[in-house]
Amino acid sequence: MQVVRGRIAHPLTRKLELLSHVRYASTETKDKFKVVVIGGGSGGLTIANQIYDRFKVAGKPLNEGDVVVIDAAEHHYYQPGWTLVGAGLRPKTDFRRPLASLVPRHISLIPENVQSFSPTTSSITTTSGRTLSYESLVVAAGLKINWGAITGLSEALADSSSGVSSIYSYDTCDKVWKDVDALRSGNALFTQPAGVIKCAGAPQKIMWMAWDRYQRTERGNNIKVDFYSGMPTMFSVKKYSDALNALRIERGIGAEFQHNLVAVDTQNRRATFKKADGSTMERDFTLLHVTPPMGPLDFIKNSPIADAAGWVEVDQATLRHAKPEFGNIFAIGDCSSLPTSKTAAAITSQAPVLAENLFSVVDTGNTSSAKYDGYTSCPLLTGYGQLMLAEFKYGLEPKESFADYFGDQSTPRRAFYHLKKDLFPWVYWNHMIKGKWFGPSGPFRPKFAQ
Repeated sequence: MQVVRGRIAHPLTRKLELLSHVRYASTETKDKFKVVVIGGGSGGLTIANQIYDRFKVAGKPLNEGDVVVIDAAEHHYYQPGWTLVGAGLRPKTDFRRPLASLVPRHISLIPENVQSFSPTTSSITTTSGRTLSYESLVVAAGLKINWGAITGLSEALADSSSGVSSIYSYDTCDKVWKDVDALRSGNALFTQPAGVIKCAGAPQKIMWMAWDRYQRTERGNNIKVDFYSGMPTMFSVKKYSDALNALRIERGIGAEFQHNLVAVDTQNRRATFKKADGSTMERDFTLLHVTPPMGPLDFIKNSPIADAAGWVEVDQATLRHAKPEFGNIFAIGDCSSLPTSKTAAAITSQAPVLAENLFSVVDTGNTSSAKYDGYTSCPLLTGYGQLMLAEFKYGLEPKESFADYFGDQSTPRRAFYHLKKDLFPWVYWNHMIKGKWFGPSGPFRPKFAQ
């Protein structure tokens, strides 16, 4: 074994480091690629693998290194798992792995971030000033979490005694459980901002889990749980919203809608909310779980490939850029303009459609018959051992996969709970980010991609 920075390096760790160095060295001088994928998150890894596999299935395999993922992140995270961490069900280390270890040898990895786009020359510039050209570009960069948009939030999250936490980062998701488990009495507030966020059900998932924790530990009578949301209802899809609101009323959880958190005062344990009419109101808290506002990343928002709101402007069916002159650009996941919820489940349905259409554009010059219908899923934890499985498509229309087997999916069920807690993380690490999971069809490749 070798000592590295004062520690003993395991032989496997050393081997991974050497392989990474070889990979990085092989891309240091190369500046032209068949397919450039921006982002090594859920969308980036999934689509990079599916694109490579799609060409191989068609009998037109790409060469090793023709597909490159660009991302400076050291680690890759399974973000849906952070709710399980906040509920005390799993350690957060279960949901983090070195990014380089997840990128197969036939796909290149450049550990940099992108600074700007030049779609007219089919090239991008990295933050180091390096220019890379592409034949096809896939943007899978995610979105920006605006922690600084709420006065006092960053300081509150850094204070271990503040009672303020959030499941929306790896650094803070374990603080959620510490705060929830430690609370014995008082006011527990859970917030959700107006506008687009990752997994719009997550802000209330952790609330339901905390409420159930307090009931099971006989603290329910001493803790008042309230939900403060910038949205007008509990959920965007009426069927699930009505069921969740009925559950809220049954459990005695208070709610205020169209109330956006704008400031946190940890010294006085007070949260300030802005209402729809522009006025503000304050509420004392003992525990405060915050979902910060989110939006497009600056390097995308300020680029020629973005729409007026700052998202990559793509056709909602083909995932190809909406401007014909940028026809070799595609986008997937949170950074795209697709009018559906931003979830990992959505990516599983978007990826095979994007891969098929990108292949078709390269092969024929036109997109294929593959169309994305807006499918997404939000596994809504409503307590320990129960989950409401919301599945829907464009138009906020339910599109349920298990109703014929289990019944109405707006009814929380134990079987759905174990999908979220046990099956989905396993599928993610072993199939999804390897490009082997295809939305509701699971491991079976869609017919249009045979």
